[in-house]
Amino acid sequence: MSQLYNSIEPNIIDDEMVQKAVEEQCPEDIEKLVKREGINFKDVTELQLSFRNILQIDNLWQFENLTKLQLDNNIIEKIEALESLVHLVWLDLSFNNIEVIEGLDTLVKLQDLSLYNNRISKIEHMDTLHELQIFSIGKNNLTTLEDVIYLRRFKNLRTLNLSGNPFCDNEQYMLFVVAHLPDLVYLDFKLVSDTTREVAVLTYQDHTKPLEHEEAQALAQLEENQAKQKELEYHKAAFVEYLNGSFLFDSMYADDTEAAKLAHLPGVGDLLQAYPSWFVSVCENLFNYGLKEYEKREAEVSDFYESLHEALTANQQEGRKIILDFENRNKRVMFSYDIAESKQAEYKEDILQLSEALMTLEMLISDQLEVRVKHTPVRPHIQNTVGVIFLLLHPSCRDLENHHHEKLLEISITTLEKSVKNELDEDLPDDVRMLLGDKTTIVNAVNASHGSRLLKIDKRESDILSNTYRWQTARRKVGRLNERVAAYTLWGETGSL
Repeated sequence: MSQLYNSIEPNIIDDEMVQKAVEEQCPEDIEKLVKREGINFKDVTELQLSFRNILQIDNLWQFENLTKLQLDNNIIEKIEALESLVHLVWLDLSFNNIEVIEGLDTLVKLQDLSLYNNRISKIEHMDTLHELQIFSIGKNNLTTLEDVIYLRRFKNLRTLNLSGNPFCDNEQYMLFVVAHLPDLVYLDFKLVSDTTREVAVLTYQDHTKPLEHEEAQALAQLEENQAKQKELEYHKAAFVEYLNGSFLFDSMYADDTEAAKLAHLPGVGDLLQAYPSWFVSVCENLFNYGLKEYEKREAEVSDFYESLHEALTANQQEGRKIILDFENRNKRVMFSYDIAESKQAEYKEDILQLSEALMTLEMLISDQLEVRVKHTPVRPHIQNTVGVIFLLLHPSCRDLENHHHEKLLEISITTLEKSVKNELDEDLPDDVRMLLGDKTTIVNAVNASHGSRLLKIDKRESDILSNTYRWQTARRKVGRLNERVAAYTLWGETGSL
């Protein structure tokens, strides 16, 4: 522990400290009320914990809606326990003893970050702070000017303070920073002039051009990956993922070590020329069929929910009309006790009728939902779609695989017989010749390879069915939720009665 603590009693953030801090920042006219009745920490959006000799950050998880946090002028050594503050926009950790930038991954909304006057020697671990606009890391231990390049990833960064770091003594410091961060408006509390920017660009263009090229390539790769992921999600929704192209076929052979050996046998090469194209063609046909059926299914789902929305709206309007009629009949306020007493029975009857009318509406909407779900073609349609895909995938791909297996077995037995008679002209690898030791060995190898590929087909079929069941379950839950929402909305109209 630093000698600094000999004269300072270190603190850890606890309930008493945060409660006191919240009370202190309340206006005077409500401070007493807060002390008496307390305050829900979830309602606090700003918290100031400056000058409190805090050594360790802790106990802030309750402030889940915090947007501004001041922890400056303490003796904090590590950035930690901030992961729950996902709404934080402004964070001040200046004048502490922090040595490493860390613990900021979840603060994706952060726009203003101050780490001024700490002991940090490297700019790092800030990749998720895409919204960062203002960053102060002056008076630290930054010695390598090239570390500034890390900040190029923050496309919204406009204000930067680096002053007081060792690398600021470099005579090229300002030009280097401005050249590599061309969108900066303020550097070290000064406006970046157009002249400085022009000189910086010319001075370091040989350094920045390759960087720009690399970043453009990285961005293109990212966009390509995102597009592929989006396409995959679309295929999953249609229950045809990995049926396009050679995905399934390639996966069948990916871990098949026996197939790699058997491929050396004479005649297998020709067999493998035709097999992939046939197999892929079957998968492509199933893929295209599934996509077309998905479009039909989505249209049917859309029609169903549009019809459902109309029914719910009509039901709620009817409920509001009933409630409004009840209110209009009972607008008069009975000042006389005798009159009010004489009307009690009548009011009770009205309330009972209102309750029965609303209950009837709730039962009606429930019946309407049940009828719509029962008569909608979506569920049998999806079962039919997946059933067709399953039935086609199961025999078609299996028939091709079985046919390939039979041919491969014939070739293997023929090769074995030639090997026994020393009639093999081909020079085979040693591990392949070991398979030709006897009939049992070669047959077992061919069967093992065949079984491995059949398992991959089975898994693809299983995944399709699992995705179907999940889709149907989710749709049923949404339907029930809509029914409950309609009922709650309707009954909510009676809240003021």
